[in-house]
Amino acid sequence: MSNKFYSGFVSLVGRPNVGKSTLMNYIIGEKIAIMSPKPQTTRNKIQAILTKPDFQAVFIDTPGIHKTKYKLDDYMVKAAETTFSEVDAVLMLVEPLGRILPDDENVMERLKKTKTPVVLVINKTDTADEEKILRTVDVFSRAYKFADIVPVSALSGKNMDELLKVIKKYLPVGPKYFPDDMVTDQPERQIVSELIREKALRLLRDEVPHGIAVEINSMKKRPDRDLVDIEAVIYCERESHKGIIIGKGGNMLKNIGIKSREDITSLLGSEVNLQLWVKVKKDWRDSDFLLKNFGYDFKKI
Repeated sequence: MSNKFYSGFVSLVGRPNVGKSTLMNYIIGEKIAIMSPKPQTTRNKIQAILTKPDFQAVFIDTPGIHKTKYKLDDYMVKAAETTFSEVDAVLMLVEPLGRILPDDENVMERLKKTKTPVVLVINKTDTADEEKILRTVDVFSRAYKFADIVPVSALSGKNMDELLKVIKKYLPVGPKYFPDDMVTDQPERQIVSELIREKALRLLRDEVPHGIAVEINSMKKRPDRDLVDIEAVIYCERESHKGIIIGKGGNMLKNIGIKSREDITSLLGSEVNLQLWVKVKKDWRDSDFLLKNFGYDFKKI
């Protein structure tokens, strides 16, 4: 029996809304990446760490690769692309549709620039019959030389053990990069801001979410009791959007706060007093200064 320990980095790529964050959260067993049915939910590279007795895999959840419209879109695509050559394996996620979508072709075209092994992960197999899954395997096999192909369901956990075996195959012998009990390298403030943005994504109308950002102004634990005071601002691009986020009688903002508080309490293990404000920053998605201010810094990619 080998006593060797394997460790390495694995990138999750694919078109928007294909289930990358759901897959990563399932593998880690904790909510690390925010999820919503809306595309472009993930904006930054997020690292999550899985430690087993014989290996450690550091997963990097990347923004969905899509055609760009704003500087924020350019940032997201660049953040995804830079991981291709920095990791030991790439997981390309697709859905079992029996055909290749233009966005999938776009991802494969970008992957051709790398020598890193690419594993095709056919997610959401619980939504398709076997014939469609096999057809999906066939069309993608013809389009790109994948190192492995694994059908899974990140929602139900089907075939995830097989996926982990395949991932381990591509990890080199190496040290533990992170302690056993560490599941992400994200600062708590960043996770808190993302949890608030997730709730806003889930509750708001389609035209608003892409134009919002969340900034944590302060986050302090009270010295006399187990309670964390958090002040955060939701930024949007238009006055009309501000009205939608606040809602009639402040109801929408109140709901965002209630749902955010539940997840933040679970994350921090403390009671939370969350105060939310809404401010307008016109066209922030095309402002280098504001993008950097909200944590989307091209120089840090």
